[in-house]
Amino acid sequence: MPAEIVLIPCLSDNYAVLIRHGASDTTVLVDAPEAGPILRTLQLKGWDLTHVLITHKHPDHIDGLSALKAKYHPRVFGPAAEADAIPGLDFGMSEGDVAEVGRFRFEAIETPGHTKGHIVFHEANEGWLFAGDTLFVMGCGRLFEDTPKAMWRSLSKLAALPASTRVWCGHEYTLSNAKFCASILPQDQAIAERLAKIEGDRAAGKPTVPTTIGAEKATNVFLRAGEAKVAAALGMDTGDSAAVFAELRERKNRG
Repeated sequence: MPAEIVLIPCLSDNYAVLIRHGASDTTVLVDAPEAGPILRTLQLKGWDLTHVLITHKHPDHIDGLSALKAKYHPRVFGPAAEADAIPGLDFGMSEGDVAEVGRFRFEAIETPGHTKGHIVFHEANEGWLFAGDTLFVMGCGRLFEDTPKAMWRSLSKLAALPASTRVWCGHEYTLSNAKFCASILPQDQAIAERLAKIEGDRAAGKPTVPTTIGAEKATNVFLRAGEAKVAAALGMDTGDSAAVFAELRERKNRG
């Protein structure tokens, strides 16, 4: 029996994700921005929440956790490095640790950058990645606690995953991200075509999540910081990809 995956809009632009596997009677939540929309979805579906995966400690990813845990008593997995900041965490995870949930194996990949302890969850057999605030559709997270070099290493880890990997991220920032990518590489046809589609989808109220690793490698300038044409677009001659990434992130911050 295939899994059912439900994307839940929360707050102003957050997403939570529910993964349901009926045969093993498991329902997994990725991040808990606020309780209300998640509780309504669970009740509508008639599902009991059995597990929660938390990517990082920021309030807009954990504020709904206490209410959900009080009602359903799920087992909660999250970053070991941020355990003190995540009330209700049961199992702290580091690089390579696996949360076994029914037939699924969610492996933690450490992705410092947005926060120092940020992790993402990779289910290799299904080809899924739950990226939190590390990798966005045509973007990446702001660097609140770590260096551009650390974030570039984190993104490079994710770029090495199979191109077909489907990626769910924590926010609907895509239209702004796509416009930024187009401003850096205005002659790039793949970026231009994707921007046009995203504009249409958002105008129609459609989410742009999930994406794929392949689509991001083709159109996300933050993953393309190692390309000579991206460095040239920034007026940089350096072969230092992390420096190019840092300049991209700084320009996006200013925008």
